[in-house]
Amino acid sequence: MLKTTTFIAIAGLIVAGAMVNGAATQRWTAFETNPEKTAALHAFELRFQDWHAELVPNDMPTNERSTATSRQYVSAGTGRSAIVTLISGIPGSVSAHTPDICYPGSGYKTFRAPKKETVALPSGQSAEVYVADFEKKTATKHDRVRVRWTWAAAGNWVAPDRPRWQFATQLMKVPVLYKVYVVTGLAEAADARPEDDAVTRAFVAATLVQYGAAIAE
Repeated sequence: MLKTTTFIAIAGLIVAGAMVNGAATQRWTAFETNPEKTAALHAFELRFQDWHAELVPNDMPTNERSTATSRQYVSAGTGRSAIVTLISGIPGSVSAHTPDICYPGSGYKTFRAPKKETVALPSGQSAEVYVADFEKKTATKHDRVRVRWTWAAAGNWVAPDRPRWQFATQLMKVPVLYKVYVVTGLAEAADARPEDDAVTRAFVAATLVQYGAAIAE
């Protein structure tokens, strides 16, 4: 038979877990969201050199009560390209299902495991992101990509060790959490972890700065 103190401790853990889950899904709260702002962010297009944007199908699964929009950016002069995806929604959904889970679920193999990276911004500030490399081989194609992802609630990009728990502390304050993916190509023969060139670094920084500013408005 359980002692009273043990029973109380177990009951407390169950209640705490239920409260975190309920808050994560915003089951018990009514937040003042701004649908116009969310729509504007999903319609937002980056401005970078001679690169132009076009919407592309988003085949990444999204969690409950979240929205994802993907655009491919292509340089008119060089043909270089990148894909940027914005995901918005309740913190409990957006904090989960990261690329290290969804890319292998879409047929990619993790080529280089996720690690944290600090991105230097033109303002002198910095942003935290995760970065990982993935590859998919078919009979006619060998596709290698580098994916960066990060989160923002008010414009500052962070990459916490445990996103779901980190953002759980903000659930009663933040109606919408944002996550950005930046996907760039890698050469097939890149065996070591190659450094990004100046254009890639500039594009990643521009993505974080422009989306961060739009979120902060």
